[in-house]
Amino acid sequence: MTAVIEVEALTKCYGEFLAVDAVSFEVREGEIFGFLGPNGAGKTTTQRMLTGVLPPSEGRAVVLGHDIVADPVAAKERIGVVPEVANPYMDLSGWRNMVFAGELYGLSGAAIRSRSEELLRQFNLWDRRDDMAKRYSKGMKQRLVLAMSLIHEPRVLFLDEPTAGLDVESRRMIHGQVRELADQGVAVFYTTHNIEEANVLCDRVGIICRGELVALDSPEALKSTFASSQSVVVGFDTQVGAEALDAFDEVTHVERQGDKLRLFTSAPGEVIERLVSFAQERDLEILSVNTLGPSLEEVFVSLSSGDSTHQSPPGGR
Repeated sequence: MTAVIEVEALTKCYGEFLAVDAVSFEVREGEIFGFLGPNGAGKTTTQRMLTGVLPPSEGRAVVLGHDIVADPVAAKERIGVVPEVANPYMDLSGWRNMVFAGELYGLSGAAIRSRSEELLRQFNLWDRRDDMAKRYSKGMKQRLVLAMSLIHEPRVLFLDEPTAGLDVESRRMIHGQVRELADQGVAVFYTTHNIEEANVLCDRVGIICRGELVALDSPEALKSTFASSQSVVVGFDTQVGAEALDAFDEVTHVERQGDKLRLFTSAPGEVIERLVSFAQERDLEILSVNTLGPSLEEVFVSLSSGDSTHQSPPGGR
């Protein structure tokens, strides 16, 4: 797939504070690219540089073949941006907000009317099109802003925490629209704190921590690099102390989860054999046993805490 965002050693300094430290990656046509990181990691700063809001201190970002610093207007003409806080014009109706967005992008009156109706219907806002935006719920405002960002049919869409604090219906609708856009070839740069959201929605994720890109790959590939985070969850008919299973050579540590025990290991098959022998020796019955792979959340926490077992970001180009 063609790269529509190319980032090379992008850096942002505020005085002596290094907010973004020489990050490099690319985003491909039709890809949903998740950008994850703890608060203050540099996610929003990176997105603001990519959308031309902030100038980089060093490095280069090219969007749709246009350098975002040298040729910002050409780059911005084909991108859509949805900020973290929905910001429609509160004293305008939903319809007027759409018309205003279309006028900003220089669309004809006929194109504005056609696209506005299409998008307001698509986001279940058509029946409320004449209401002032200040009367919309948070979810409706976010859907309206997303619709406004799509009126000119952008080829790249930047979303900053688009589902934070939204109701289930709005969140599902936004997820569905994002997937549909990607299927149509739109590249989506999706900044989120919601790790499970990234896991189910994104084709690849980049994890940024303290301004550095510490991982870059598909969610499944990232999880596979953390073999030690595999685990076996077991439940017995009688409560068993965690310390008894922590003594297994194959187990790195044990966590109690309700009436079950979770044993972390890089050798789940061997642990299951040990558990069977353990139960037989103590006349215990195993009520349940399940193997779990590492979650994206565990990968994220490990990388964010500076786990030295993970080397330089894979899958960067």
